[in-house]
Amino acid sequence: MAEDQHSEQPLEQQVLHRVEDRVAWITLNRPEVRNAITPDQRNRVIDLLEEASAAHDVGAVVLTATGKGFCTGADLRGGRGAPAPKPQGAPERIIGDAARMIRRGAQRLIAAVLDCEKPVVAAVNGTAAGIGAHLAFACDLVVAAEEARFIEVFVRRGISPDGGGAYLLPRLVGLQRAKELVFFGDDLPVAEAERMGLVNRVVPADQLEATAGALAARLAAGPTKAIGLAKWLLNRSLDSDRQTAFDEEAWAQELAVATADAAEGLRAFAERREPRFRGF
Repeated sequence: MAEDQHSEQPLEQQVLHRVEDRVAWITLNRPEVRNAITPDQRNRVIDLLEEASAAHDVGAVVLTATGKGFCTGADLRGGRGAPAPKPQGAPERIIGDAARMIRRGAQRLIAAVLDCEKPVVAAVNGTAAGIGAHLAFACDLVVAAEEARFIEVFVRRGISPDGGGAYLLPRLVGLQRAKELVFFGDDLPVAEAERMGLVNRVVPADQLEATAGALAARLAAGPTKAIGLAKWLLNRSLDSDRQTAFDEEAWAQELAVATADAAEGLRAFAERREPRFRGF
């Protein structure tokens, strides 16, 4: 949790948004607290990801941040809202309060990335800790600056991981590695994160935006619906039995072959040219 006071700047300045060449850029912009994320910021990111899913002029998303921190965890002191009324004599926190906060907060954020119908590229500019690390790991591709690091910070605070960490990590690095990261909470340098498969590319800081943008541009120029279906299949694959996975694969292909991009792909193959996909 950040030590600085909650920023007074408008929410639209705390989470920047632009769409360029079919790529939606979502940028956390509170560098003074290394982008510790408030509930208001979190909700704006969720809304923007949902908008990207529905937007026909968006084929990919880049999630990044300004300054030296990608996201250093949750800053709960901004935008929490009034607490629910409690009976006289009740303790400050009642069983169920924390679980409800996690379900409505961190888990919704991670689910928004996983469920976005467009591929999401994380451009990790600096420290990603706690929910910030999980926000990066939930993305479909991760590009990181050489200065970046990842921290499963929860054990340092005496709490267990949330924001999907116990779900994501074993699927990305295996159970034993996940336990080591979570149990010790040590800083994970970006080179080691790349070796473990948590990061796709490591680049100098001044090349981060260009590299992430180039990957997103390639995705945005592709067959959007087919890529979205592929994301859905891959994300479900480790939770499915073989028959369910095969059934879902068959129906996903049924949907994909009905798109205009599939017809264009077949025409381009027959005509021996590069396809010109339009995203539908």
